[in-house]
Amino acid sequence: MQIIKPTIMARLGAAVGLAALLCAGAGAQTYPNKPIRFVVPFAPGGTAEIVGRVMGQEMQKHIGQSVIVELKPGAGGNIGAEMVAHSEPDGYTLLLGSSSLASNISLMKMNFDPRKDLVAVAGISMVPNILVVGSDSPYKTMADLLAAARAQPGKLTFGSSGPGTSSHLSGELFKAVTGADILHVPYKGSGQVYPDLISGRVDMLFDLQGSALYQIGGGKVRPLATSAARRSQALPDVPTIAELGYPGYENGSWLGVMAPAGTPPAVVARIEAATAKALQAQDVRDRIEQIGGQPIPVDTQGFARYFENDILRWQKLVESGSLKPMQ
Repeated sequence: MQIIKPTIMARLGAAVGLAALLCAGAGAQTYPNKPIRFVVPFAPGGTAEIVGRVMGQEMQKHIGQSVIVELKPGAGGNIGAEMVAHSEPDGYTLLLGSSSLASNISLMKMNFDPRKDLVAVAGISMVPNILVVGSDSPYKTMADLLAAARAQPGKLTFGSSGPGTSSHLSGELFKAVTGADILHVPYKGSGQVYPDLISGRVDMLFDLQGSALYQIGGGKVRPLATSAARRSQALPDVPTIAELGYPGYENGSWLGVMAPAGTPPAVVARIEAATAKALQAQDVRDRIEQIGGQPIPVDTQGFARYFENDILRWQKLVESGSLKPMQ
C-alpha cells in the first residue's frame, strides 16, 4: 500500500477546500437562476401580506427572477420562520421576518434559534399598532377603557392576531405600563378578531395600522390611541399612548428580509441590493406610508444590529418581570 505523505495530504485538503470555495463563488455569480420563494409567516389579509406582496413584486424587477410570495401562518410567525430557517441556504427561500422573531426568543419555546439559524438581510419598515374598539363600544377614550378595566379586573378582554405577535405584545405592554388587568384572547390573524370586536364580544384590539385603517375607514371600529412614538399622518387626531400619560410606551412590528444562516455573502448582498432598490420605488413608498410604516436600517449590518437590539429589549422586559414567558 502506498503511503501518502502528510505534505501531500495537506495539499489535497487545500485543493478540495479551494474547489469548494470556487463552486460557492460560481453559484453566487449565477444567482438567481430560478424563481425565489418569499415566505410570509402570517395569515392572509394582514399588513405582512400587503408588504410582502408589494415588496416581492418590486424586488423581482431588480433581482432578475420571479419572487413568489407564499403564506405560511401559525404560531405567531414561528411556523413559516422555522421552515425557512431549515431550508437550503442558497438564497432561493427567503422570509419576511418580523419583530415576533426577536420577542419569541424570550417569550416562548422555539424549535429553532433565529439568532443562529437565520441571517438578517435587509430591513423594510416598522409599522405601529392602533388600539381600536367597536364603534358601538361605551369606551370613547383610552381613559374610559382603563377606568372600566380597573373597576372590573379581569373582565375586559383584548383580542390579538395570535400569541407572540405584535398585536399580542402591544396588549401585554399596555397591561404592564398601565397596571390594568385585561384578559388576552388569541385568534389566528386580526381579521378573525374584528367580527367579535364589532359585535362587542371582545372589548379591544391592537392591530397593525395597515389593516386597522381599512376597518376604521369602514366606520365599524373607533381608534383610541397609537403604539407609535409619534402620531400617524394618516390618523393625526389619534394620540399616542405615551402622550396619554405613559411615556416611553412604544411598540409595533418591524418587517425585513431574512434568509437561512449560511447563505453565501455574495447572495445576501444581491438580495440586500434588490430590497434597497425596491424600497425606492414610488408605489412601494406610497404603500408603506399608507400603513404608517416608519424607517428602519435597510443595510445588512444595520438591520442585524437593529434585530439584536430588539432581542435584548424583550429579554430585559422578561428578566425584569414586566412580561411573563408564555407557556
